Amino acid sequence: MFVTVFRSRLKPTAQPDYAETAARMSALARQMPGYVSHKVFIAEDGERVTLVEFETEEAMMGWARHPEHVAAKQQGRASFYSEYSIQICEQKRAHVFRPQA
Repeated sequence: MFVTVFRSRLKPTAQPDYAETAARMSALARQMPGYVSHKVFIAEDGERVTLVEFETEEAMMGWARHPEHVAAKQQGRASFYSEYSIQICEQKRAHVFRPQA
């Protein structure tokens, strides 16, 4: 499993166009081979954290190189984000706790 941690802050003027592009990227990501999940968290200070999971590094790179995603990333740098950082993490172990009903 590979996880992308995308931390970002939006420009104040970005919201209307950003929401439309983000919705399209979410729908597209779900269709990619090897996609597992993604979630977005927004902190009180406005920082956004998006966690994206793919089964393999190849699947993750397929998403990174998808032409629509590449265009959205370019649009993000030009219009949406005041700053961002990306971390790519490989899962070494996983533990899950779910109480039985």
